[in-house]
Amino acid sequence: MAQEICPVIVELGADPCALVAEAGLDPGLFDGARRCVSFTALGRLLALAAARTRCPHLGLLVGQRTALSAMGLLGVLLRNSETVGDALRALEAHLSVWDQGAVISLGVHDDVAVLSYALYEPEAEGAALHSERALAKAINILRALCGPEWAPTEVLLPRSTPHHAETYWAFFRAPVRFDQEMAALVFPASHLQRRIRGADQSLRRRAEERVRRLEAVERNTLTDEIRRYLRTAVTRQRCGAARVARFRMVHRRTLSRRLKAEGTSFRQLAGEAQFRVARQLLADTRMSMAQISAVLDFSEPSAFTHAFRRWSGMTPTAWRRLSRPEPRAEENRSTRHFGEAEDSVTARAGPRVDDAPRQGGRSGCTHHRPADRYPGPDLSPVPQPPSLTCAL
Repeated sequence: MAQEICPVIVELGADPCALVAEAGLDPGLFDGARRCVSFTALGRLLALAAARTRCPHLGLLVGQRTALSAMGLLGVLLRNSETVGDALRALEAHLSVWDQGAVISLGVHDDVAVLSYALYEPEAEGAALHSERALAKAINILRALCGPEWAPTEVLLPRSTPHHAETYWAFFRAPVRFDQEMAALVFPASHLQRRIRGADQSLRRRAEERVRRLEAVERNTLTDEIRRYLRTAVTRQRCGAARVARFRMVHRRTLSRRLKAEGTSFRQLAGEAQFRVARQLLADTRMSMAQISAVLDFSEPSAFTHAFRRWSGMTPTAWRRLSRPEPRAEENRSTRHFGEAEDSVTARAGPRVDDAPRQGGRSGCTHHRPADRYPGPDLSPVPQPPSLTCAL
């Protein structure tokens, strides 16, 4: 990903090497070699770069530079899948080969498909930037498979509405709903049946074999598998121990015994997942305490407040106040950078969608619950070998 981050930082008038040093990362990060860095460190770099350049849509600019052809073996596998659905299911199953520390989930309910993205590393920073970067990359993948004019029905982002929301509408070419509990692309399920032109099944088989060999190198623990599962399940009220035991095809007592042998418990992992999502929604969105409480399946806001105080030692309101500093008055500089750096986005995005509605707590707009609108069957991803690194 360094190849995408570096030119964006340069275009925004900052020194990437200085930012890497300030973030405490390897000075050789941008030397062109394929490197791995933790999601925490990568998020720290993205957040630092966004702050220093005063460009809140930095993740979008980075993600829109990622082409399917740059994704190595995984890109070959996707490009040569028979249908778009096959390609997205391969991305869901093998994401760790390219973009580790996060999960992608493809769910279908009736005639609607939802492709969602979420971090699962416990201390990952810059979650909102990671999310918009990932969705921009997913758009580029889908346009490579379906054609350059492809667009989703709508886009969901777990971040507050930015001052320059038209930048997002222009790139995605669809209504963008901010202040959501998940990052997702929503589109007609019929698109999953589209055949991919020029797909070579022999190339697909060879790429898949090599991908599986790479995945076999790392053995994952049950704790890591459950943590990965819970990251998407926690916002769908599907994180009960009995459900996870059925998913793992083991007895609940067996699940508890194996987790205890690894020094943890299901309750601890579920609480960790809830705390992680709560922190992200408090820091990056303007969702109310009642909305966040409902997303995490608490019976009432007071129960959520009690749990959050147990996790962090403070109330969610106090935590939000500390994690959301007042915006600087110097935002005029970011306006200039938007105009300079977004030219490449707008040029590829086509006409602006100026009539797309602003969402998320503005002028009486209501919060949209994706889990309610697209309930469907169990959309949880198949656990993959975990790793807390991201290939750069």
